Amino acid sequence: MQNLQFERAWDKTISEKDRERINNVFLKTNSSTNRGIQFTPLWQAVNHKSELLVTTLIQNFSEQTLIFNNRKLLYFKNNKLIAEHIFSIPNLLVERNTSIPWTFIFPVNSVLQQADLLNGYIEMDGKNN
Repeated sequence: MQNLQFERAWDKTISEKDRERINNVFLKTNSSTNRGIQFTPLWQAVNHKSELLVTTLIQNFSEQTLIFNNRKLLYFKNNKLIAEHIFSIPNLLVERNTSIPWTFIFPVNSVLQQADLLNGYIEMDGKNN
């Protein structure tokens, strides 16, 4: 059975509205027949530094812990690559059968082209699994 967890800093600071939104997305998507890793989109934004912020629900349906050590993530919109970046996040571990919300920050130099911030999605580059 899939479990929803919030990283400690998230748990302390997230608004009730956002927590409810994440819970609703989790309830709709937690019974995947996929046994791998899925990134369920939540929302996207651009910050004051023009970095792309992509908040997603990382869903580990596998039997192994997911560690973000040199993981290349790709951000797509309409099947078109918008940004790519290699992430090393030591404190982000996603245990097996666990879902965790997280915001990935794509630096300006990793954004290949601008796109509206609707309906984008993240995939993990299979070459670095």
